[in-house]
Amino acid sequence: MNNDIKRDLGEQPIAGIIVEHELKPNDLVANSTEQITHKMISRAVKGRRLTPNVKSKILRALNQATGKEYKLKDLFNY
Repeated sequence: MNNDIKRDLGEQPIAGIIVEHELKPNDLVANSTEQITHKMISRAVKGRRLTPNVKSKILRALNQATGKEYKLKDLFNY
């Protein structure tokens, strides 16, 4: 059976946003009021499938760090 979920989805738009704002994963972790890790950020950028909860935490941390109001569809293409 080939019911496997595709897990690697390629580089995500969040990677470009992080570079555009000259941020490092540590900046997102430091700006988050929730518990997120560097590994979560790394997985988001590389395109590993994340849970909706983790995606929301990363979104809030990025919005806090940049001062902008991004939406999930701006960060992830899945």
